[in-house]
Amino acid sequence: MATSIEQSFVKQFQTEVHEAYQRLGSKLRPTVRSKTGVKGASTVFQKVGKGIAGTKARHGAVPVMNVDHTPVECFLADYYAGDWVDKLDELKINHDERQVTANAGAYALGRKTDDLIIAAMNGATREATGTAPGTTDDDGLTKAKILLAFEMLGAADVPDDGQRFAVVGWKQWSELLNIQEFANADYVGPDELPWKGTQAKRWLGTLWIPHSGLTRQGNLRFCYWYHRTAIGHAVGAEVQTDITWHGERAAWFVNNMMSQGATLIDPDGIVRLRCREA
Repeated sequence: MATSIEQSFVKQFQTEVHEAYQRLGSKLRPTVRSKTGVKGASTVFQKVGKGIAGTKARHGAVPVMNVDHTPVECFLADYYAGDWVDKLDELKINHDERQVTANAGAYALGRKTDDLIIAAMNGATREATGTAPGTTDDDGLTKAKILLAFEMLGAADVPDDGQRFAVVGWKQWSELLNIQEFANADYVGPDELPWKGTQAKRWLGTLWIPHSGLTRQGNLRFCYWYHRTAIGHAVGAEVQTDITWHGERAAWFVNNMMSQGATLIDPDGIVRLRCREA
């Protein structure tokens, strides 16, 4: 019995895992500010303040904005997702079964990526919660609550440049479909469905995304509306796969791993929508 896998098999398996992670592993990574190739246990994202323009006298010095730069540190951690593949089982399975194993590892790491980003979002301090009808913790995701959050983002000068995102739970997605301006094709046509189907929809200059992993506290689901630059995601090591033979088990151990972290960079660029979910 051979006790090693052909190198081509290893490379193909690694490629399959990486492609699965990129394709369906993480929903939120493309929506935040991401830094790759990080060396060390942490990295720093710069939060840049607002500059103020001024006038100058003829031949005078140009006024200096003195823009504030605040470093925000993001710590990385290592994550693993492994599984055993029995040697004799390889005689009974086909290529699709190997793809299932590759997908399972990639999806597990993808969910962990989103968990890190959601944990960073949970540090948000600005909330679209008020006393007006439709904006309290006794309400779900209402039009009034959405418009309140919309006002808060505008008042904070959060850029409306196509890089705003909103992530909501599936219950809240159903509530959005009860809002005519969101659901009716007369308001939001097929061109505003970038992924087609029910996975994302552009409305109010924002890409709305349903997600099953958002934090739930009691009867409240925490949804978020944010700008890409408000959240930082750092990668020390992209998804990697290691396959080793264990003779005492007569099996291969397939280990998928990565090193990542996430942090809240700008609390002014994100608004939490607390939605009742019974």
